[in-house]
Amino acid sequence: MYTVASFFAGVGGIDLGFEQTGKCKTIYANEFDRYASETFEKNFPTIKVDQRDIHIVPENEVPYTDIIIGGFPCQAFSIAGYRRGFEDEKGRGDLFFELVRMMKAKKPRVAMFENVKNLVSHDNGNTFRIICDELEKLGYTYTYQVLNAMNYGNMAQNRERIYIVAFKNKEDFNKFKWPQTIPLTTSVKDIIDFTNKVDERFYYTKDKYKGDIYDKLIEATKDDDIKSPAIYQWRRKYVRKNKSGVVPTLTANQGEGGHNVCIVKTKYGLRKMTPQECFNTQGFPKEFILPKQSDARLYKQAGNSVCVPVIHNIAEKIIEALTSDDGNN
Repeated sequence: MYTVASFFAGVGGIDLGFEQTGKCKTIYANEFDRYASETFEKNFPTIKVDQRDIHIVPENEVPYTDIIIGGFPCQAFSIAGYRRGFEDEKGRGDLFFELVRMMKAKKPRVAMFENVKNLVSHDNGNTFRIICDELEKLGYTYTYQVLNAMNYGNMAQNRERIYIVAFKNKEDFNKFKWPQTIPLTTSVKDIIDFTNKVDERFYYTKDKYKGDIYDKLIEATKDDDIKSPAIYQWRRKYVRKNKSGVVPTLTANQGEGGHNVCIVKTKYGLRKMTPQECFNTQGFPKEFILPKQSDARLYKQAGNSVCVPVIHNIAEKIIEALTSDDGNN
């Protein structure tokens, strides 16, 4: 069994993808957000999440593990944000270097990181070059790919993310192969309930939100047949129908009444996705426990998480590389 240390663990989406291989076990997790930590602990009951700011976590209090994983905060690099990168005034841009600190101390056999695809092009590629240089200084050989959840996770979500896999041993690196594309057989009907009425709080009604959001939604969706499932996307100043047949990229502000959220149209009216539907869209299993927290916190956790089946497929390939000749089970 390969041991895993998880940083910026969130609700444990990356951990879950690795544990689904049956050959990995998270033994340490660090997550600063106490609400995400609660969700993590509900689903990984043997783990007590270290909720300290990673900047103050001593390396000697982190166990040695075979694998280090982390979806370091992406807001500093995201197209949806201000794209300040390492200069982010909230201090999110330097968090990658905390992962470097842990890797330098613990020397895991492999590390896997996830981030927004814009990381590659941020600051004309300088940000990503710095990240790659740091991995090389540590003696790691790395590879990266931008993968879409539709094509590599069989999930009906248009979610492109960059995945970086770094190996301590060149032999392991040489045996690693990225997963191949798989057919998309799931649909929005598998993750969104178009048939039944949900709680009233999820529906858009007149005067519920500031401004003319409701009127714009009604106008933009009035000509569609309500008998056919339909999803739309509120894009800051306009509404567009999503014709791709998949959910647009989930974001942390999915629960807000404003921009960049998925709108669901059914015979009961226009509504937001529920938190459960958001977790469905990220490929979390039905048995994944959502604690009794506000919808806003659960939306944030789902939007900040990962597409679990994509992680699982990458993890399987990592395990294949590690186990091809060492006999580890």
